[in-house]
Formats: sequence, C-alpha cells, structure tokens
Amino acid sequence: MEWFRPRQDIPFMRHALWFNAVSIVTFMAAVLFLVLRGLNLSIEFTGGTLVEVRASQTVSPEVVRTTLAQAGLREAQVQNFGSARDLLIRLPHLGDGESAQASERVQALLAQVPEVDFEVRRVEFVGPQVGKELATNGLMALAFVILGIVAYLAMRFEWRFAVSAIVANLHDVVIILGVFAAFQLEFSLSVLAAVLAVLGYSVNETVIIFDRVREVFRKRRAKMDTPAVLDHAITATMSRTIITHASTLAMVVTILLFGGETLRNFALALTIGIVFGIYSSIFVSSALVMWFGVRREDLVKPPKQKEEAVV
Repeated sequence: MEWFRPRQDIPFMRHALWFNAVSIVTFMAAVLFLVLRGLNLSIEFTGGTLVEVRASQTVSPEVVRTTLAQAGLREAQVQNFGSARDLLIRLPHLGDGESAQASERVQALLAQVPEVDFEVRRVEFVGPQVGKELATNGLMALAFVILGIVAYLAMRFEWRFAVSAIVANLHDVVIILGVFAAFQLEFSLSVLAAVLAVLGYSVNETVIIFDRVREVFRKRRAKMDTPAVLDHAITATMSRTIITHASTLAMVVTILLFGGETLRNFALALTIGIVFGIYSSIFVSSALVMWFGVRREDLVKPPKQKEEAVV
C-alpha cells in the first residue's frame, strides 16, 4: 500500500485565459460605472453641512426630504443612520453665510414635521476649499503608494513582476470604486483609507507567491516550465492563503454586519478588496507573469565558470 503520494499542483494557469477574460469584463464594467455615474463623494471632499438627528419615533426619510424640499433645500440628502429613528441629512455647500446657518435652518424646518420631535446629535461643516485639499491629498497618497509598490517589486524581483503586481492591485482598486459608483455608495475618507489598505494587503499575497516562484526556479533548475512553476508556487501557498484571508475576512465581515452605519462602507471596501485580492494574485498577477514570458534566467543568475589556469 502506498502511504505517501506527492502533492498534485492545481493547474491554475491552464484556465488563466478564461479568468483574464472575466477580469477584463469586470474591469471595463467598473470603469463604465465610474465614467457614467461617478463617485458619490461625501461632504469631506465636496464641502457642505452634515446634520445627524434622532427622532422621537420612527419617521420616513421621504417625509423629512419633502419638508426640506418645500423650503428650497431640494438637493438635501436624507437617509437612515443606524436605526429607523436616526437620520443623516447632507446639505451641499450653500455659500459661506448660508452654510454657517444651515444647521439652524434644518432644525427649524424639522420642527414643522407633525407629531415628531427631533434631537440634533451632530453637526459637521466642511468648506469647499478644505474638500478640494482632502481630495488632492488623497489622490497624492494613492499615487505615492502605487509608485512605492512598483519600485519595491522592481528592485526585489524584476520589472515584469512589478508591472504584473501593480496591474493586479489597480484591478482591485478600480473594482472597489466601480461598486461604489454603481450603487452610489458614499465615498468618504474612511473608504479611501480602506482602498489604500487594500493596496498593501493585496500586494502582500502577490509578494509571497513571487517569492515561492523564485525559490522554485532556483531549486528545480530547468525541470519545470513557467506555468508549472506558477501552479506549484500558488498551490504551495494555498493553505497559508486560506488561513490568513479567512481570518481577516471573518473580522471584516463582522464589522460590516454589526459595526453600524459609520463603518459599513469602510468594511464593504475592505471585503471587496480582500476577495478580489486573492483572485487577482492568482489569476491576474501570476497570469501576467506567464504572459510576459518570465523564465528562470530572469531571476537566477548563471553560476560563474572558473577560469582554467594557464599552465
């Protein structure tokens, strides 16, 4: 009886073309939503006033929205915040004088809603100049992270590995943004922080796979071609991937379900990033390495031959 059988590598690269086609379609759909619908930027980026109120009893956001619209605040956004009694009211920038008195005006209008009393719990005001600075600084942070990842991978491995990894990471980021654009979810500073975290989290999995690829190339010599090496590297790290990502995903999904309205979009961005980070590390970055034609000679320097002594 055979007690030991060598582990069979999962043929991921055999199906890489099909999964790349799915990635391209998903990526293009995300870009299309971003172009056609755009991101629903929070007042942190656009400027405006945010008022959080609690009603004495359950009230429909449509009732509050209608009351504000009749008073001229037609662009006010009203939504439930956590519970059916908590409401979040967002007002666009109305000018320096009007915005400063926006919260008082909202309180006066809410008093006109019959049979419901409202308690103002929080008021935030962000000027348009501050919003522009936050947007600019956020884009700069994203650019610096991308450049840092490219430089690190190019120095540690090889430029084709760096390009493959950053394409996979941008694939994850664009899909996150596409989901937020498609469903018009609010894109705030916390969501931007989640996007930056996804960049670092996703590249970590890619680096582990690339490390194993280089190790296999060094040990196996010319016995395995590039697709076989990639399959072996991904299969060898699969147990670590399952344990690590399952633990992280369990925590993030818990925040998504029970963390409340404040953390919901942040946790949603992380959840999408983790799921697609696993996918892109295998079927985007690794597949691109294969399509780029990386060989053992690109990672392992040939041994120096000793010069024959001249007799």
